[in-house]
Amino acid sequence: MAGLGLYLGPPSGRQFFHRPTGRFCDGRLYIDFVCERLKMSYLTPYLESSPGSNFTHGVNFAVAGAATESTAIPFPLSTQVLQFLHFKNRTRELRPQGGSGSGSLLSEKEFQNAVYSIDIGQNDVSTPFSANLSYAEVVVKIPSILSRIRAAIELLHQNGGRQFWIYNTGPLGCLPQKLALLKKDDSELDPLGCLADLNSAAKAFNAGLSELCDLLRSEFKNATIVYTDVYAIKQDLIANHTKYGFENPLMACCGYGGPPYNYKFRMTCGEPMVTACAEGSRYISWDGVHNTEAANSIIASKILSAKYSRPQIKLKGLCKG
Repeated sequence: MAGLGLYLGPPSGRQFFHRPTGRFCDGRLYIDFVCERLKMSYLTPYLESSPGSNFTHGVNFAVAGAATESTAIPFPLSTQVLQFLHFKNRTRELRPQGGSGSGSLLSEKEFQNAVYSIDIGQNDVSTPFSANLSYAEVVVKIPSILSRIRAAIELLHQNGGRQFWIYNTGPLGCLPQKLALLKKDDSELDPLGCLADLNSAAKAFNAGLSELCDLLRSEFKNATIVYTDVYAIKQDLIANHTKYGFENPLMACCGYGGPPYNYKFRMTCGEPMVTACAEGSRYISWDGVHNTEAANSIIASKILSAKYSRPQIKLKGLCKG
């Protein structure tokens, strides 16, 4: 949000921080829970210029709405990697100077031992559907998306990265936003009530990403590349929502319009006249696109379990400082 100069106001952040923090959530994101459970401080966004930036445990280069290629959001994956390289070089320049801020600078060993986490592709796959492209027109774009992800991993490896944690994309056809805006009739839905074509495109992307990780493992014998199945994690939350204590699995907590999806274009969470569900309600979707803190807590637990990862290596085992 900071990089785009946008302010995300209430009710975001109401659940844990009790104030807006720039997160598209009522509280913590899954990466926040991962940091907590690994006993790390939250990752400071690279583009956040506010005082108190702390890079001791890493940096977050993610930008809301970004894709692997340049879109209306001018921070594609390639730019994020270049920002990382700039950050690394600048850290090297500043470290010898010491001073009061040097304690929050990453050491050379920490760069070598870092886990390079990549969670991108969602917008590349879902946005074309919003532009009325067909399933066939979307899937032909997947090889190009994967080639950009490959180029990013190769450049990070070339610059010393040896541990990579790659997330696939979730069931995009289950997002309340997509259901509200794209569904024409129920024939387009799968058994979970999600848009079948969008979910099929997500699965096709994930299959390609899994193959890419296999290929890179064979090429980079000195690297660890873990592929984590977020699709399975999120699909399980929706399919078995009552087991997890959730209600209305395809409906946004914060939105406008009520059932079935509580989402309306240009009347999204944070806008005047838009209200959120009661605090303590158990929803999976916060704003029609992003998950609630309650869902993120479960997602983080499943990520850390390694049961959804290949190879089944625990993230904790890679984060040894």
